[in-house]
Amino acid sequence: MKLGESIIKGLNEAVEYERGNIKAKRQVIKTVAVPTYKADRIKKIRAKTGLSQAVFSNVLGVSVKTVEAWEGGRNIPSGTAQRLLAIIDKDPEIIRKHILR
Repeated sequence: MKLGESIIKGLNEAVEYERGNIKAKRQVIKTVAVPTYKADRIKKIRAKTGLSQAVFSNVLGVSVKTVEAWEGGRNIPSGTAQRLLAIIDKDPEIIRKHILR
């Protein structure tokens, strides 16, 4: 099917859906709750990667001071950082596979 034909087909389906002639396809997606990592666990995650605080901070896109504060228990990572830590915790090699050169 050519691009133009695909677009027309999609628009026709949208019109038919709006008229109530067809039902839309639905997919339910569930996500795992964002965990809360604290100082000791963050240190362990970084240790599993074998990275220094400087390199680890660069990987996460935060300052070295931020990683120091997390590991020192003076600060708690944001939700986004917590999600990244969860991904790294599950697969520490993901950094080497996709980020480090």
